Amino acid sequence: MIDVSRRHTLALGAGGFIASLLAGRIPVQAAETGTLTVAFNVNVPSFDPTTGASAVNPTIQAIYRSIFDQYVGQKPDLAFEPGLLTAWGWSDDKSKVWMDVRENVTWHDGSAFTPEDVVWSLTRAADPKAGNPIQFVWSKIANFKIEGHRITADVVSFEPTLFKWMAFLTGYVLPKTYYEKVGPEGFEKKPVGTGPYMFDAYEGNAYLRLKANPTYWGGKPPFETVVFKFVTDATSRAAEIESGSSDVTLEIPYEEFDRLKAKSGLKGVATPVSDIGMIFISNTTPAMLDKNVRLAAIHAIDKEAIIKRLLRGYGVPLATLEAPEYAAYDAAIKVPYDPKLAAELLKKSGYSPEKPVSFTIQTTRGFKPKDYEMIQAIVGMWRKVGIAAEIEVYEIAKHYELRAAHKLAPMAFYNWGNAIGDPTTSTGFAMFGPSPHSAWKSDDLDAKIGPLWGEKDEAKRIAGWKAVDQYIAEEGLVIPLLQYAQPVIYKSSLKLTPNVSGALQPTLVAKA
Repeated sequence: MIDVSRRHTLALGAGGFIASLLAGRIPVQAAETGTLTVAFNVNVPSFDPTTGASAVNPTIQAIYRSIFDQYVGQKPDLAFEPGLLTAWGWSDDKSKVWMDVRENVTWHDGSAFTPEDVVWSLTRAADPKAGNPIQFVWSKIANFKIEGHRITADVVSFEPTLFKWMAFLTGYVLPKTYYEKVGPEGFEKKPVGTGPYMFDAYEGNAYLRLKANPTYWGGKPPFETVVFKFVTDATSRAAEIESGSSDVTLEIPYEEFDRLKAKSGLKGVATPVSDIGMIFISNTTPAMLDKNVRLAAIHAIDKEAIIKRLLRGYGVPLATLEAPEYAAYDAAIKVPYDPKLAAELLKKSGYSPEKPVSFTIQTTRGFKPKDYEMIQAIVGMWRKVGIAAEIEVYEIAKHYELRAAHKLAPMAFYNWGNAIGDPTTSTGFAMFGPSPHSAWKSDDLDAKIGPLWGEKDEAKRIAGWKAVDQYIAEEGLVIPLLQYAQPVIYKSSLKLTPNVSGALQPTLVAKA
């Protein structure tokens, strides 16, 4: 059990905390004793999985899914399955939805889970004042009615991905009575869900400890205790697993992954996941409004070389925000590496290596394997054709803050997760102007995207998104880089089921 004072923990910071663990000042329990310790790559800034910027961080879903359950479940291969809803669907004319609620489920505080909790959670998610970043999806249904364990609701505006979202970001059910009793602040201090693990202890920037839910409707989880140790530095995460201080970790440099998986006592898996490395372009500066500059920046990037040299071949180059597993992926859309063309485009706008266009590009450092080094390589490629970019490093939480305020730098690296594989949740939310998650905001693009949100003909809807992706590529409105393969290293005494969503959920780890 980890037991350290808040003051001592905060003074140590992540690095000092790890050092204390390695020095033996803080006792560590191995997985074999009933505790699973995960060296995790991000902190959890909020325990409400339905509000605020952290609710749309795909990485944190591993923690949220441990404490809470979603309306609809999702298997590691991304297939949907019953969650707190056992069945769901539309009326024939798409004017109503129906949902059957799971019976015999209890909240972590021992109270009964009811259909009222589902209605309250959906109503709260749809309320603009509640702060749900996906409010404009949840607001598409209203006028709920409960009959036994079946809920029906009117469709205010058709949303083709509604039930997909119930297995995705912010799609969590919270306890109505408990939340109203303790309020937002009380919920942050002690969150209550119906999930496989229960909140036990939290020390900001250090760790989160969870206890197994003995009455979980899906069966008691494999470990009595799970510790998420927050280690934001990728090299330190590799040290955690090599020293034995942690049982499993993720998102370490690929050369470290290859080295560690070959060591006795360790195993490794690098599964292609639904995450896309991309660079947002903000149309807030004159340089970014220049189509020649945007396209030159894209044509100057040798994605194949980046994947081969920096990522050791772990990755798939992309020309759109749709990965091959996504519903609207179109292999015909190509934006080739062509530094000569990039230089010619810049020359048309009066730029050259001797007289470069200048701007700032933001990036995380250690959030994803080689994220900073990848941007360094790209900046080097740009320099050769006439782009002088200055790198600014920020934490992922800062990215969300700046993006929501439309204050990102002219270019900003990000890892976009889309576990449901729908074009609305990749191209749509990343590029539609009214979306709080977009950086490029323009009337011409919005006019092309707008009609697709409510398109009822599925074939026409997907074709429409492919056309939007083609337009974005032609105009250079975003820079897709690659589909990631997620490196996970774990002790050989464990067995791990890879999750294509990228969420390293403790329920997918068991004793071998």
